[in-house]
Amino acid sequence: MKVLIACEESQTVCKAFRARGHEAYSCDIQEPSGGHPEWHILGDALEAIKGGTIVTMDGQVHSVGRWDLLIAHPPCTHLSVSGARWFKEGVKPLSLKYEAAAFFLKFAEADVEKIAIENPICVMSSLYRKPDQIINPWQFGHPEQKKTALWLKNLPLLQETDNVHEYMMTLPEKERARIWWLGSNHAKERSKTFPGIAKAMAEQYGGDIRDEFTDGISSWR
Repeated sequence: MKVLIACEESQTVCKAFRARGHEAYSCDIQEPSGGHPEWHILGDALEAIKGGTIVTMDGQVHSVGRWDLLIAHPPCTHLSVSGARWFKEGVKPLSLKYEAAAFFLKFAEADVEKIAIENPICVMSSLYRKPDQIINPWQFGHPEQKKTALWLKNLPLLQETDNVHEYMMTLPEKERARIWWLGSNHAKERSKTFPGIAKAMAEQYGGDIRDEFTDGISSWR
């Protein structure tokens, strides 16, 4: 499966799909912190979603044709419900919100068979449509609370894999929301996908094609 993970510098989702045999690439205007520039498209994600020929940071040219799956993480700075008051109070111009919404919709309208768009609870629920589902890290092995909305096209709802809600509730409230009180780099850290969620996406949206390859060899023999 040819997979594009748009607006991802951490490469968390990209590596999860790669680990299961898929030809996955991350794309962002930032260099990757995930350690695999050979899997990273440095540049405009709206160009990358067109498919065809792409160039990774190691200078290699790849012919991907049409993407089979797009997972997009458009910036939420101007879309999140938590920041809506800045527009109401006139601190930020409304144009920023609508530019961010237009960027989000470019992914929703992409010519890709399967699409998942991830964002926190945000204004796209009213500007576009309600998300198909809302998930939390504690459903995937991380004892933390952070509601994440998923807008899906031709994909199943993501099934929880390791519900640790009961354990999470024994922790101090500050620990349950650790991702929100990180240091000066909190915005960047907050945007990263939890590994448990990335693993679930790779397994449920793509499957492990290494097993299929191995089964094929066994049958042939």
